[in-house]
Amino acid sequence: MSEFNSTPLKIKRRGEDGNRVISVRLREEILTSLDKIASETHHSRNELINIMLEYGVNNIIIE
Repeated sequence: MSEFNSTPLKIKRRGEDGNRVISVRLREEILTSLDKIASETHHSRNELINIMLEYGVNNIIIE
């Protein structure tokens, strides 16, 4: 039998990465478009939504 490594396994608790899980309702055609873009860019749907939201928040003009 091999000896155990004495270094402890460190596991972060969920939510400690600065992110929060939320639920959002999307129209089917938007979801389809997101999936197409995700496939073409090799980004996950989640990554794309975060990129788009960050861009929108940083570039919004409220009239």
